[in-house]
Parts: sequence; structure tokens; C-alpha cells
Amino acid sequence: MKKYRNGENWSWYQFEKDEINDIKQLIANDTCSNTEWLKKVPKNKINLLKIEIHEEGKKIVKGSLIYKQSFEDELDYEIFHFYLTKERLITVDLDLSVFKYINADSIFEQMDRAENALDGFLIFIGELMNEMLYGIDQYEEALKKLIWTMHKKNDISILDKIYKLRHELLLWKNILIPIKELKMTIEEVYLSEVNEGEIFIRTCKRIERAIELLNEYEHEIDSIIKLEEIISSHRGNEIMKTLTVITTVFTPVMALGALWGMNFRNMPELEWKYGYLFSILLIIASTILIYWFMHVKGWTGDLLKGRKKGSFFK
Repeated sequence: MKKYRNGENWSWYQFEKDEINDIKQLIANDTCSNTEWLKKVPKNKINLLKIEIHEEGKKIVKGSLIYKQSFEDELDYEIFHFYLTKERLITVDLDLSVFKYINADSIFEQMDRAENALDGFLIFIGELMNEMLYGIDQYEEALKKLIWTMHKKNDISILDKIYKLRHELLLWKNILIPIKELKMTIEEVYLSEVNEGEIFIRTCKRIERAIELLNEYEHEIDSIIKLEEIISSHRGNEIMKTLTVITTVFTPVMALGALWGMNFRNMPELEWKYGYLFSILLIIASTILIYWFMHVKGWTGDLLKGRKKGSFFK
């Protein structure tokens, strides 16, 4: 057990999951219904949230929260368990060393100024949101790079990158939704005790900012996907149109070749002195005539034009 803070008004204890008996002794006087939560602590691997409000005014928020998730490996994540009252904050398996952008000493310094455990926990959640916002900034950079890469060179690898970023966005939201639920739960339990508090408002603003950013990025990703679908559909149509034009243009070659490839005895063209030259000229003339007719009708479009660099369609 580590005691990160032991002030006059509140305390913060950090335990490992094999110290269940020590936790049980510490919260023995709070409520008799903590046994179920303690049993889940060693083996729980999902987000969990539960509240208790007792007649004597005791309010407890407890559960588990996934606060770090790898975007490559489903099983690579960090989860901690918490038990919160106004006088006491207990965390289990919380590893502050996994934070890349937050200094643990800075968290302790801010929590030292908190008036109660509730504010201390909100400070931690606020710093956790800061960590997420730094990560979201990196996501924004990757998304911007993808947008310009798509403009310069659009191929199947771009589609893979688009859906990879879409999946990463879903994971960000998957992490953020339980945090939003936790914020709403604290607001539900403590009502006016936190609604006007500066720490609670600041934490809520960070959560709302992260949600707003992810929603905007989701709109961007959806727009990119729609654009990619339009481009793919257009190119598919162009390919089918090209194959159709090629087939039509070479129809005289195939038709006349099939006609004069027959082995009937009475075929007058076989005795013609200039039959071979006549057949070649007829094939060329009919091919040019068919292509001219399709071109006049506008059916060939831009098929014979080279693709323009930096263009989605040309």
C-alpha cells in the first residue's frame, strides 16, 4: 500500500490487487455491501461503475476504469479500480508511469490543494483528460497528413489508412464514454456540491472538449470515406465504360474475322485478287466509323486523355 496523501480532510491510498484484505479493513466501517466490489477487483477487466447513497448521508462511487488502450492490440490496456467518498480515495493498480505527457509530481501538487477526496479525484480525471487531449492532437496531425496524401496519390493503400484512423477514432470514443459516464455519475451523486466547483467545471470542460474534437474528426473521416466512395464509383464506371468502348470498337474486327474465317467451299471473296487488301481496308474503315459515331455521341468521354496529377477524377 502507498499513501499518496494523508491530509486533515481526506486521504488517498494506492493498493495492488493482491492487497484486498487491507482494503477491506480500511473500508470496513463504510458499508457492508463492499464485498461484491472487492471480489471483482482482482479479475475485472472491463469498465464498471456503481453508486451507493445511504440514509446517514454516506455517498460512495466505486468501480473500474480503462484509462489506456493500445490501438494495435486488444489485450494491451491499463485499468484501475477506485473507491471514492468525500473523505477517502482508494485506487487499485493505478500506474502513473504510463502517462507520456503528465508528470506525477504535478498531479500530487494539485491534489494537495484539494479540499476533499472528491476534488482530488476530479483533478486526477482532469489530468487524465489532458493526457487524452495530447493523444488526440497527434490523431489530428495524422488525419491532416492523410487528407493531403489522399489528394496527391489516391490508391488502395489510402483506403486502408482511412479505415485504420476510423478504427482509432472508435477506440478513442470507447475510452472516453466511460469517463463521461463517470462525470455524470459524480454530478448525479453530489449534485450542488460539485456543480459550482471550479475543479469540477474545469474537468467537465476538458471532457466536453475531447468529445467535441472527436465528433468533428468523425465528421471529417465520414466525409473522406464518402469522397473515397465517390472516387471509387467513378473509376469503376470509367473502367466499365473503357471496356465497353474497346469491345464495341473492335466488333468489326471480330465480326469480319469470324465471317471470313469460315471454311465453306463457295466463298466468292476467296477468289478475289484484292480480297485481302479489301478486308483490311473494310475493317479499318468500319472501326474508325464506329469510334467516330461514339465520339460524336459523347460516349467516349475522357477515356483517351491521360490522368492529371493531383486530380481525383482525371
